[in-house]
Amino acid sequence: MTQPAKHTADGSGAARDWRPHAAFVLAAGLGTRMRHLTATIPKPMVALNGVTLIDRVLDRIADAGITTAIVNVHYRADELEAHLGRREGRAPHIVISDERAKLLDTGGGVIHAWPQLSAGPFLIHNSDSVWIEGVGRNLDRLSLAFDADRMDAILLLAPTANSLGYDGNGDFQMDGAGCLSRREHGQEAAFVFAGASIAHPRLFDGAPDGPFSLNHVWNRAIEAGRLYGVRLDGTWMHVGTPEAVVEAERQLDREDAP
Repeated sequence: MTQPAKHTADGSGAARDWRPHAAFVLAAGLGTRMRHLTATIPKPMVALNGVTLIDRVLDRIADAGITTAIVNVHYRADELEAHLGRREGRAPHIVISDERAKLLDTGGGVIHAWPQLSAGPFLIHNSDSVWIEGVGRNLDRLSLAFDADRMDAILLLAPTANSLGYDGNGDFQMDGAGCLSRREHGQEAAFVFAGASIAHPRLFDGAPDGPFSLNHVWNRAIEAGRLYGVRLDGTWMHVGTPEAVVEAERQLDREDAP
C-alpha cells in the first residue's frame, strides 16, 4: 500500500493539505441491472434509507473539501438535473456535463467535461459507490496517498473477499508499494475497484475520440508502472441490483444502531 505523501497544488511537493480541485461524478449510466427501480428514475436517484446515491456521493465530496463537482447526465437526464438543482446552496458547486445526445462511457465522459477538469489532478467518483467509513475519510486517504511524480492515477480499492454484495473475482493485485496489476485470467484478485480515483491530466494524453472506458487509460498506466492503489478502510458495498439495495440498507441500519 502506498504511504501518505505530501503534495503541492499539482499533487507533488510539500503542502500536506492538498486535495483535488474538482470531482467528476459518473451519473450517466443506464442502470439496466436495476431496471425494476430505474424505470422511472435514473440510478443515481435510487435511495438508501431515504438518501439518494448521488446525494451520498456529493455529500462525501463536500466533506472532503472538494468544492466543485462536474456531474454527467444521459439516462432520464431531466429528472437528475432537476434533483441536483434542489441542492442549490449546498456544497459542492455542481456543473452539469450534458451527454443527452450520446453516452460516452467513463473515459469519454471525462474528455467531454475536460474544460472543467484539466487544470490539475482531479477526483473521479462513481455515483453509485457506497461505503461505510472506517477510521477517517477514505477520500482524504486517497488524496494523501497520491503522488504526481510517480502516479498517473490512484484508485480506491476494497478487499474482494469481504465487500458487501460483491461476488466477482476482483480486479487488481497490489504490491507492497501500492503499484497495481490486473487479475490474471482464471484467477482471483485481492482487490476490487471501489468507485473512486484521482487522475492526473496526463493519464488522458492520446486518449481516443468518442466513447471509451477508463480501463483503456488504466491499462496504459499499468504498462508504464504508474497506476497505484490505496486500500479502503471500512466496508464497501456493491449496489448493483435491487437485492443489493436491500442488503446495503440493512448494513447501514446495523451501522447506525446504538
